[in-house]
Amino acid sequence: MPFGYVSPEQLTKDKADYARKGIAKGRPLVVVEYDNGIAFVAENPSTHLRKIGELYDRIAFAAVGRFSEYESLRTAGIRLADIKGYAYSREDVTSRAITNAYSQQLGQIFQQEPKPFEVELCVAELSVDDQPNALYQISFDGTAMERKGWLAMGGQAEALSDAMRAAYQDGMDLDTALRTAVNALQTVATGNGETSRLEVAVLERGRPGRRAFRRLTEDDVTARTRASSS
Repeated sequence: MPFGYVSPEQLTKDKADYARKGIAKGRPLVVVEYDNGIAFVAENPSTHLRKIGELYDRIAFAAVGRFSEYESLRTAGIRLADIKGYAYSREDVTSRAITNAYSQQLGQIFQQEPKPFEVELCVAELSVDDQPNALYQISFDGTAMERKGWLAMGGQAEALSDAMRAAYQDGMDLDTALRTAVNALQTVATGNGETSRLEVAVLERGRPGRRAFRRLTEDDVTARTRASSS
């Protein structure tokens, strides 16, 4: 056996461990469905680096991990959606197609590059005509999973998932959904049990025009979470 040989199994394990450690350092994020849309709630101390963004009309993106890597993926997703929407029709742009593209790209990077991306992604699509929403979680190795109701990513994701599982209810309004997500984030917060600055956005039915994406201000989030707890 040549000196320095590493088996494919060991190399894959080392890459996966490396990616998981990087993602675990990221501040947590929760995506939760509510009666009129989908809410994204992330710990994000930065005021200029975004973890949540619009991809197309009723489709949004959220991520944890290394910013430079997931920002390049977000940009690629927007480009893919724009090209497909222009070449065919806006209805042909779907969260499933974008998820498949991300899955293929991350899988290829994981298998072929010496360093995997340290990212975990969510692609969410707001439904129309009483159809279910679409909620996808994509891991660093390209594995894509469809979620229902909510998902949790980033540091202490397992504990965050336990908190969401215990508190989530179908048909919550936006205030209750935000309060549920904030409470879950507080359960895994370090120090005094308070979360850092929150970045919050929604995909919301009934907005004018095609675009369903809206960011919430800190004051709006505070007012809504306080109102739902009173």
